[in-house]
Parts: sequence; C-alpha cells; structure tokens
Amino acid sequence: MGADSATEMERRIAAALDRIAAGLERAPRATGPGAAAAAAAGEAGELRQALAAEQNANAQLTERVRAVKERQESLVAGLERRLARQTELLDVQGLELQRLKKSVVQLRETNRQLREGSEAGVADPAAINRSLQAELEALRAGRAAETAELDEILAELRPLVGEGGDA
Repeated sequence: MGADSATEMERRIAAALDRIAAGLERAPRATGPGAAAAAAAGEAGELRQALAAEQNANAQLTERVRAVKERQESLVAGLERRLARQTELLDVQGLELQRLKKSVVQLRETNRQLREGSEAGVADPAAINRSLQAELEALRAGRAAETAELDEILAELRPLVGEGGDA
C-alpha cells in the first residue's frame, strides 16, 4: 500500500466519521414514548455501530501505516550501514590501487635502468637490487589490491549466504 493510497484512505475515513457524527447530532433524542423516538433510537444505534466500524478501520489503518513506516526505517538504516561499509571497502581498494600504480612506476624505472646497464654492458648490483625490491613491492601491492577486492565481494556474499559472525 503506497503513501498516497494510505493518505486517501485516511481522508475517506475521516470524512465518514464526520458524517456519522453529524448524523448523530441531527438525530432526535428519545424523550418519550412513540414510534418516532424508537426509530430515532434505532437510527442512532446504527450510526454508533457505523462509527465504531469506521473507528476500528481507522485504527487498523493507523497500525498498518506505523508498521510500514517501521519497516521502511529499518530498511533505510540497513541500506545506510551497507553503503557505509561499501564506501569503506572502496576507499581501501582505492588506496591499494594507488600503491600498486606507484610500485609499477618504480618497477618500470628500475627495469629501464637495468636495460640501459645491460645495453652498455655494465652490471649494476644496486640497480638489480632496486629492481627486485620494486618487483616485490608491486607483487605485494597487487596482492593487497586483490585482497581488498575479495573483501568487497565477501561483504556482498555474506548476507546472501546467511553468515552472521562466523567469519
């Protein structure tokens, strides 16, 4: 049930309650014996029953609206938590990707130095060491980026699998 239909239903119920109350006010009071007093009493009883039915329907509608609102608030809170977690995971992944890019640039530079040394016929142990360190850092950064991506995937899968705090 949408908010527009709930608002429309509330408006209709309020209008019906107003009509019933106006009918009760117009109904002649039973003050003495006679057919008119009995008819008025019967009509007033019917109006009271109709009023009670409308009040009951209004109470049920109010309860439904409250339940829908609670469900919506719960859903929004859950989505906000999920969004915060996804944002956090994306930040971590972004940092790891920056680290990976930096290490790849270092690796390219040391490889260029090694290539130039090789073309000149000079073996530079320091350049070889820097190259190996850059390669190792690139591997570590790649692994960290993959781990961040896996964490993001696992965060999406946990609710589907139903894991609470098993991990």
